[in-house]
Formats: sequence, C-alpha cells, structure tokens
Amino acid sequence: MKPQTESQIQKDCVKWFREKYPTIEPLFFAVPNGGARNAWTAKIMKDEGVRKGVADLILLLPRSGYAFLCIEMKKPGGEQSESQIVFQRLVEKVKGKYVVCHSMEEFVKAIREYIG
Repeated sequence: MKPQTESQIQKDCVKWFREKYPTIEPLFFAVPNGGARNAWTAKIMKDEGVRKGVADLILLLPRSGYAFLCIEMKKPGGEQSESQIVFQRLVEKVKGKYVVCHSMEEFVKAIREYIG
C-alpha cells in the first residue's frame, strides 16, 4: 500500500476534528502557505500576508496556559524546514502550543491532550 501524502493525512485529520468537535470547529482552520504556485499567484499571496513557515493548522482555543494551538502536518519521516522551526520558536515564545504530527494517530493524541 502506498504511503499517505501529507495532504491526505491532513484532510483525514480535519474531517475527524470537524466530526468530533463541531462546536469549536469554526476556531480550527488551515493556513494555505505551502504548495506549488506560479510566480504571479505567489506574489499576490505574499502581498496578502502569506508567510513562509506558518503551521498548517491552527486552533484558536486557549487551554492549559496556552493561548492557541498550531499543528504542523508532515508525512511519515518528514521534517520541519528552517522557517517552520523559526515559526515554532515564535509561537512558543508568545505562549502558543506547537506540535508536529506525522499521522492521524499523532494528530488525535495531540488534540485530545490539548483540549482535554
């Protein structure tokens, strides 16, 4: 069986979250910063505020001393880029929680630990 892509894993995670937490689902969203684009589209998006390194998913829900949760999705074996590590440090500095998930199982565990 072919391993899942990062996109497939993220879609499954978002679907699970929407079904499990419908009342807070509007506070959970994707940030479309990655992906291949032509130069014109990339310029427009940069001018509109797209920023390199921002986490894939954000939950704007304060919990356990954290202001919010950022989740960086990676396929199994995937690693953060330098810009993602810089963003993680900034999130942690401002009292946000940041996690990297390589699977649906890691995502579910992170969400359950964060939300309680």
